Amino acid sequence: MRATGLDGFSKGWVAVTIDGDRRTISFHRDVADALARPFDRAGIDIPIGMTDDGERDCDRLARARLRPHTSRVFTGARRWLWQEFDDPDQANEEALRRGQSRVSRQLWHLGSKIMEVDAFVRANAARDVREVHPELVFLRLNGGAPLPRKTSEEGDALRHKLLKRSGFREIDRWLGEARIGTGAKRDDVLDACAVAVAAHEPNGCVPEGSQPLDAYDLPMRIWF
Repeated sequence: MRATGLDGFSKGWVAVTIDGDRRTISFHRDVADALARPFDRAGIDIPIGMTDDGERDCDRLARARLRPHTSRVFTGARRWLWQEFDDPDQANEEALRRGQSRVSRQLWHLGSKIMEVDAFVRANAARDVREVHPELVFLRLNGGAPLPRKTSEEGDALRHKLLKRSGFREIDRWLGEARIGTGAKRDDVLDACAVAVAAHEPNGCVPEGSQPLDAYDLPMRIWF
């Protein structure tokens, strides 16, 4: 099983691959380049599958699992937001006109990456590419106990410890010299590792049972 986990950052994507006992990290400009090498299953920390109104059961269920830290799940991704608008204020005016929720600034700025992944998975429907939320993976690795904020010193240290325990022996080098000059932050590397864990050995998903599909037959399900 060769599994790859991707997490986006300002200049591109962090890719962490698990192949047997071997774990590697690389940095890429776009998703197509990050997934150019063969893989059996890939996970990406980005919405895959969208509804017209931005409401997805998987987001609601993920937020429920992460209580009280529900803000760790960005909700409301809609293709038309970025297809029809270049300005978030205009997009939000249209959302309100349609009786929908506004889009947060954080989600709006993820738009280019969301649409990049959307185009890739639609063009590569036969490949096993799944949506993964790293915070759900860290929750799993921490035995179901909520974690401190990832940007806090305590939260960073705990996530680092959990990944080291999960076989990422070179995590210190990855967070140090391997990351220098790439533009990726510490939490981008940690998140990519967590996504790779779920891609390699998924423990579950939300929702369970039958797989909800969007208008393009893309699954709306989050793995961990």
